[in-house]
Amino acid sequence: MSSAPRVGVLALQGGVAEHAAMLRELGAEPVLVRTSEQLAGLDALVLPGGESSTVDRLLRLFGLREPLREAVLGGLPTLGTCAGLILLSGGIEDPAPGQQTLEVLDVTVARNAFGAQTASEEAELAWGGEGPPVRAAFIRAPVVTRVGDGVEVLARHRGEVVAVARDHVLGISFHPELTGETAVHEHLLALVAARRAAPAAP
Repeated sequence: MSSAPRVGVLALQGGVAEHAAMLRELGAEPVLVRTSEQLAGLDALVLPGGESSTVDRLLRLFGLREPLREAVLGGLPTLGTCAGLILLSGGIEDPAPGQQTLEVLDVTVARNAFGAQTASEEAELAWGGEGPPVRAAFIRAPVVTRVGDGVEVLARHRGEVVAVARDHVLGISFHPELTGETAVHEHLLALVAARRAAPAAP
């Protein structure tokens, strides 16, 4: 299959346009996802940054939480950035009142661990123990405070875990789409290619 991968970008709130532009630059077809029907036929999914408690409320309001969770648990390659990492996580140390997560990645996170928006910064991070460093922007970024069995740590910043992966799910604390850093989205598209190349189940 040589067609461009169709990558959904959850488009309820947050940095949607920047992710869509980067995916298009890398040869993918971005699909803005606002309804459960728009999850059909996707090759991958991006959960962008934003306000995690707001996105959580909107997911439930629009009936998207369970279909989204089922899609990720069903094997859809998924990238969550900043608030997206919080949504993917198994739990939050300091949730907003009533805040829920998708519980698809066995990690615990702390929101806004790197301080307020005025404390935003850029940094170069070693990525996955190999290859060139990635350029990351941290904006009210969460950190991973607990890593479950089988979850791989891909990057740290100031000693804190800021990028994790397990199987087809990738969660990061930072914003590569704001620095022009393509390595993380390329990682997602490599997961798509591997899934397409895998033999079909009998």
